[in-house]
Amino acid sequence: MGLISNGTTIFDAGALDSGVAKGAMTLIKTITISSDTATVSFIHGTSDVVFDSTYKEYVFKYINCHPASDDQKLVFQATTNGSNFNTTVTNTYFLAQHTEADNSNPFTYSTGDDQAQGTAFQRLNESTGADADQSISGYLCIFEPSSTTFVKHYSSRSSSIFDQASDVYGSGYFNTTSAITGIQFKFDGASIGSGSISLYGIN
Repeated sequence: MGLISNGTTIFDAGALDSGVAKGAMTLIKTITISSDTATVSFIHGTSDVVFDSTYKEYVFKYINCHPASDDQKLVFQATTNGSNFNTTVTNTYFLAQHTEADNSNPFTYSTGDDQAQGTAFQRLNESTGADADQSISGYLCIFEPSSTTFVKHYSSRSSSIFDQASDVYGSGYFNTTSAITGIQFKFDGASIGSGSISLYGIN
C-alpha cells in the first residue's frame, strides 16, 4: 500500500518515490587554488558547472581559503547574465568571537557587515590573516537559483581566524526573479593565496 500526501506519492510498495528529496549531496565541481588568484567563479554551463533547475538547492564549501595579505574578508556575489556580479541583495550578519588573549566578545549583530538592497559583494566572515595558521572555512547554501518566479534565498556559516576565532552566520536573498546563473568568490582587498571551493547539488 502506498502513502500519498496532497496528491504526491511518498512511498509505494515500501520504496521512497524517486521524486521525493532525499538530501543527498552530489559533487559538481571543485576549484583548488594553489597560487594567487583574484576571483573564483562558478557559472552555469562553463567548465562543467551545473547551476540550474537540476537541483533545488546548491551548497558551496570553501575550505582553508587563505588570503595573500592580512585583514581580509571573503565575499560573494551573484550574476544573472554570466558576467556582471551585481545582483541586488538584502543580508543579515551576526557573529561570536573569542580572541587569543582570552578577551571574550559578545554575540552580536553587525550592522556594518549587512546590506539593504545593495549590489556590493557580501561578506562571509570577519577578517582573516595571511599567516600560515589563519584561514576561513564554511559553507554557502543557495535555494532554487533558477526560479523565475521567486527571489533567491541563501544562508551561510563561516569560521575564520585572525588572532581570534570568529563564528559568523549570514542569511538573506537576492532580490531578483531572473534566474541566477553563477556565483563569484574573492577576498575584499587581496587575492586568494590558497584553498579550495566546491559546489554541490542537493537532491
